[in-house]
Amino acid sequence: MEDQDLSAPLVEPEPQVILTVHDDDDQRPFSNQVPEHQDNQLGHHHFQNLDDPFEFLGSSSGFEVPVSTTIDPFRNHTLEIEGVYEWVKIVICLPIAVLRLVLFAICMMIGFVATKLALFGWKDRDNPMPKWRCRLMWVTRLVTRGILFSFGYQWIKRKGKPAPREIAPIIVSNHVSYIDPIFYFYEFFPTIVASDSHDSMPFVGTIIRAMQVIYVNRFTPSSRKHAISEIKRKAGCNRFPRVLLFPEGTTTNGRSLISFQLGAFIPGYAIQPVVVRYPHVHFDQSWGNISLAKLMFRMITQFHNFMEIEFLPVVLPLENQKENAVRFAEKTAHAMCSALNVVQTSHAFGDVMLLAKALESKKENPSLYMVEMASVETLYHISSFEAVQFLEIFLSMNPDSSGHIGIDDFLRVMRLKHCCQSEKMFRFLDAKNTGRITFKQFLVGSSHILKQPLFRRACEVAFTICDANVNHYITQQELGVAVLPAIPDINEDETQEVFKLFDKDNDGKISKDDFMTCLRRNPLLISLFSCQLSQIDLTSEVADKSIEEMV
Repeated sequence: MEDQDLSAPLVEPEPQVILTVHDDDDQRPFSNQVPEHQDNQLGHHHFQNLDDPFEFLGSSSGFEVPVSTTIDPFRNHTLEIEGVYEWVKIVICLPIAVLRLVLFAICMMIGFVATKLALFGWKDRDNPMPKWRCRLMWVTRLVTRGILFSFGYQWIKRKGKPAPREIAPIIVSNHVSYIDPIFYFYEFFPTIVASDSHDSMPFVGTIIRAMQVIYVNRFTPSSRKHAISEIKRKAGCNRFPRVLLFPEGTTTNGRSLISFQLGAFIPGYAIQPVVVRYPHVHFDQSWGNISLAKLMFRMITQFHNFMEIEFLPVVLPLENQKENAVRFAEKTAHAMCSALNVVQTSHAFGDVMLLAKALESKKENPSLYMVEMASVETLYHISSFEAVQFLEIFLSMNPDSSGHIGIDDFLRVMRLKHCCQSEKMFRFLDAKNTGRITFKQFLVGSSHILKQPLFRRACEVAFTICDANVNHYITQQELGVAVLPAIPDINEDETQEVFKLFDKDNDGKISKDDFMTCLRRNPLLISLFSCQLSQIDLTSEVADKSIEEMV
């Protein structure tokens, strides 16, 4: 890894408050919000909304937008081939690359056959692999070293020593490249935790089955709970190999650590952290925003690729481990950050999903749409899937090259016209009063409304108010009447545009499911019914009677 620039600050300077005083006749649009205070220690901006269109939900205290870091932990820093030296080196290495590909193919074939033989007839996958099958897997482990050699890793520098399994049954490591797990397979033949989708991958699926993989679907709570139970079971039995986990959950460029998942720390066993480095000058070996084929080509056309492995001291669990899994993870992360001389960010796998969506949409600066998902999820309890759905809506607003959108594009996608209520909605998001918003502001503001305890109740009450004929669906005329207090002088064409947003199945009427789905995807639209909802105590047991009287 390249040396860190010691002149660059590791922490961004604290934001400063700038107050501008205007004359009474200087009336600016979107100026009805003022900073209440700033908590620099927490890194959050706090704003007081003077005209909050969602006050009926109890959101009058506003919301916090976590300060974003400028670090992009996923970007490969040598994405393109640059410089005469690199081009000459690649040309010289092309004949060597052919020989390396031949060696790679031979090793793959031998390893695949040996693994198939080791797995043949073995049905009891829940118990440790018999010793004679493990001995046969040594053939695969040896040819794995040949695979590393074929990728240009003729020697690998080691520092420190691995602790005995009896002392540290779990190993955690940072994850930079697809080379990491290949090395660990050769070194330890460990049990790993992997996505269930890997089982169907050619060759890889066969290998990880031999490693007695613990499958997990990271988006299913029951699957995550089962995986933690399996980690505890296999780590607690010395007949199983030690358990290897990459707590970041994805690859980074090695210049920082991202947030840790807690699966390795909840069971409460001692952990040995291991850090991997890929020192380089011309070729960044990290698997970031670069295709696998391109990364492999660059690897086999280098004279030598450097790799360093450092085994750190064992980290012991805290006493009451279930209550302190977070602290255990923080303690381990601190040891790894110190060894790597990097910082840990709040990015998570959700940011990878957002980055992929932005790349799919061919945005000029896709990294602008990462939000440090771990901090957002902690504050607003929003899933990665929900964040991606909000990004789809935001991208349809056609953000500029700096990742901002203005009120015109916001209202176009929301199917609303300029009016007092729609401008209040935009001002709610535009906490900094710039006239433009970022995706992070849109996501956090929308999530803040979506996760309000009264939001679902408000949606149900709003549907009842709209359903004037009590026939369990809303017509275009009924919707127009319901939103008229919020959008005065709304004409038939404008009503039709809003109606289309709710009528997802295009059947000419809005069912309750259509209504609720639309508001979950566009929670800001609940403010269209704020005039009626503000007259009802949504927490009251007699609210239904108030609704009947209003209808």
